[in-house]
Amino acid sequence: MTSIDWKAAVRNASRTLNLVGEEKKNELLLALADATEKHIDEILKANAEDLSKMDKSDSMYDRLLLTEYRLKGIAADIRKVAQLPSPLNKVLEQRTLPNGLELKKVSVPFGVIGIIYEARPNVSFDVFSLCFKSGNACVLKGGTNAHASNSAIVALIQNVLKENGIDENVVHLMPAGRESTAELLNAVGSVDMIIPRGSAGLINFVRENSRVPVIETGAGVVSTYFDAQGDVEKGKKIINNGKTRRVSVCNALDSLIVHRSRLSDLAELLAPLAESNVIIEADEESYNSLKGHYPDSLLKPLTETSYGTEYKDYKMNIKTVADIDEAIAHITKYDSGHSEAIITEDDKAAAKFQTEVDAACVYVNAPTSFTDGGQFGMGAEIGISTQKLHARGPMALPEMTSYKWRIKGDGQVRPK
Repeated sequence: MTSIDWKAAVRNASRTLNLVGEEKKNELLLALADATEKHIDEILKANAEDLSKMDKSDSMYDRLLLTEYRLKGIAADIRKVAQLPSPLNKVLEQRTLPNGLELKKVSVPFGVIGIIYEARPNVSFDVFSLCFKSGNACVLKGGTNAHASNSAIVALIQNVLKENGIDENVVHLMPAGRESTAELLNAVGSVDMIIPRGSAGLINFVRENSRVPVIETGAGVVSTYFDAQGDVEKGKKIINNGKTRRVSVCNALDSLIVHRSRLSDLAELLAPLAESNVIIEADEESYNSLKGHYPDSLLKPLTETSYGTEYKDYKMNIKTVADIDEAIAHITKYDSGHSEAIITEDDKAAAKFQTEVDAACVYVNAPTSFTDGGQFGMGAEIGISTQKLHARGPMALPEMTSYKWRIKGDGQVRPK
């Protein structure tokens, strides 16, 4: 399909979605969930083709990997999306003017949403189900390393669409390669919004090169501050869960900031990390505190690039601070505005941290691993927005809509 052809086809398909009722959308999503479980072997075969080209030691391998268990989980998530209330045609605001005009502000689809993402074929399912439920067509541009998996997934989705009498062009997969990325970034008038999901490098590239409006998601340089009044037992669990639950996701912990008065507790706080072979890049004070109390093979001096790095690996850096103000200043300088946490029993320190830290999600005595649409009770998400325009934090169905004003009159005219 040529550039002109896919743009016209997807745009036309997005308009037809306005005619598809909520019940029909839900029926299709349930059919897709069933089809996903029925065709697990075909999807895994395509995924194995992609995996064969990637080293198992690559931190992206886990993100690329699909399993029967994960695919069944994806099918369950699709069914959950079908059960969620529609975000469309919600009256967000209404009023009657003194002249009798009746105004309603109503939620509507964006139209066509482009998604650029890396090595996560599950995103193809997530994006389609959320876009479809919210009345949006979607254009997918996955990474070259996941192209076989994405092709199999999109083919499955399009077959289900055709079987249910819906235009298959409501989802379109761009070819592998940089040329198609550039084409999508310049699809002004055909694509209404682009959402990049992946590394900071990908997100920066999209933001700097797109002529289509962009919502930034995914880049997570994440810190947790262990305060002077932090509880060690809580801290051990929070730090371990934030770092090791899944190291390759955007809410994973990258930096531990510790109050100088609590360096004596550092070895105990990090003991669970040693069991997972987490490499620690420590500043001078924390290095000296850990020396002899953390495995030598896993303890490294801080480097020039440690702070501000999203590791997506079993690595973490440490910053020692004199007080909470220095901790907040460090976060402001190096982190990405995704998720931050404080471990403290001091209510005033907790309130100060949540007020002054500028991030989408700010935690007290809980790990950043909770930054997730499903965990927030919002259902599936399309990503975590780290900007402030339109959406911030988990982007679920309501964030997949815009709005329009509907005005009803009875012959009124505006005076000259």
